[in-house]
Amino acid sequence: MLRKSLATIVAAVLIQTLALVQPASAGSKAAKEAKLAAQVKQKLSNFGVGENARLAVKLRNKAIVGGYVESAGEESFVLKNFKTGESATIAYTDVTQARGHNLSTGAKIAIGIAIGVGAVLIVLAIWLNCCTG
Repeated sequence: MLRKSLATIVAAVLIQTLALVQPASAGSKAAKEAKLAAQVKQKLSNFGVGENARLAVKLRNKAIVGGYVESAGEESFVLKNFKTGESATIAYTDVTQARGHNLSTGAKIAIGIAIGVGAVLIVLAIWLNCCTG
């Protein structure tokens, strides 16, 4: 009986505590959009400008646009399509996702290290087969 009463009291206290605690709001919609726009702007600045700055962006209207960054400003950037040669000015706030087609510096370093380790292992395997056999 005491266990049942204690369990009921604990459950009631937990329910009241959860009812009082409001979920933390991440801010208004405008603040979220501004934060996302800043993230997109930062990501695009990592890619740079020019034909090597290839990327695909997904817009708020669900359209996907690909090409390279022709120029970048404070509020928008210009994306030039490779196939058609058309340029489109896109506001950072219109972008929901940006994916680059070039490798980051960390990825390039990791690939270089992997190639170096692979070459050393191949040379070591050849040397062990020749000298120990």
